[in-house]
Amino acid sequence: MTRTAAVVGGGIGGLATAIGLRAAGWQVGVYERSDTLPATGTGLGIWPSALRALDEIGVGAAVRAAGLPQRNGAIRRPDGSRIVTLDMDQVREKHGEPVHLVSRPALLGVLSSALPGGVLSFGSPVGDITALRRDHDVVVAADGIGSRIRTALFGDRHGLRYAGATVWRGTADLDVATGGETWGVGARFGITPQGPGRTNWYAVLTAPEGYRPALDDADELRRVFGGWHDPIPAVLDRYATSQVIRHDLHHVAPALPSYTVGNVALLGDAAHAMTPDLGQGACQAIIDGVTLARCLSGGEVAAGLRAYDRERRRPTQRLAATSLLVNRMSQARRFLALRDGVLRLALSLGPPA
Repeated sequence: MTRTAAVVGGGIGGLATAIGLRAAGWQVGVYERSDTLPATGTGLGIWPSALRALDEIGVGAAVRAAGLPQRNGAIRRPDGSRIVTLDMDQVREKHGEPVHLVSRPALLGVLSSALPGGVLSFGSPVGDITALRRDHDVVVAADGIGSRIRTALFGDRHGLRYAGATVWRGTADLDVATGGETWGVGARFGITPQGPGRTNWYAVLTAPEGYRPALDDADELRRVFGGWHDPIPAVLDRYATSQVIRHDLHHVAPALPSYTVGNVALLGDAAHAMTPDLGQGACQAIIDGVTLARCLSGGEVAAGLRAYDRERRRPTQRLAATSLLVNRMSQARRFLALRDGVLRLALSLGPPA
């Protein structure tokens, strides 16, 4: 008998799950509340572990082709002096390939094109999963950071908590040779090249939840970051033509006691929404989805769900805790020399590739 799965959420984790389950012989439907795939979005760093997971479901080569290898970079101070080098060569030497930078629309395009027509249903929000649980062997909650399914299963106790900062993300028409981050006092600015003539950027500012500056956003960013080292002022000069999104940073706390409840499995941000400080959100959603599909590829469904929870919950929760720690470090306003030393030590131990 063919087993059936309903995937709630057609983002990165949901689509990866659907591809993997279909390869394992499952009948799958993906329910996405948006009307279409996004046409815009900033870049994502896809680390070797996530690329291997994409290889497992047959789309790794296409994702690599849609992006470009990340070059070495650095974390700097606002005057341009270097705190620590981001050694992508080390990642290549250890894991056989570097991090690949891929835009979110390009990644979603590759994943969605690997599914036949009729699997992914747009404009299909799911508010109550009772019927899906009854009619399917498995329901996958891949409905993002504000997951309604997580709230329905665990209540508000395991909800979103403010991480103390707000972020602007944009893509500017500008050539930048290398990327990295700049850490100031309660503020950070990051740059990653996306391709010829195109650069991703983000600005993080420690602020009260729901903060709205007296100035407009562009002027606020120039006020905080306009005197920082090149090419940050040049990026901000292109703010008017950038595609900018802004939101507060949140994470799930306390950590979930399980990623499965009955025949429901949670993954990605629905299970372990983390701050973006390690650049692992998309990667872990991919690995979650591929792992879940593998665990459900044979044998009893309940045993497969238990295996998925056992394999993914602790590693992702450790990453989420580490990411939050880096977030707290980046917001430091005192003891900056100590902060920089701890950062150098942490990066010397190697990235989470």
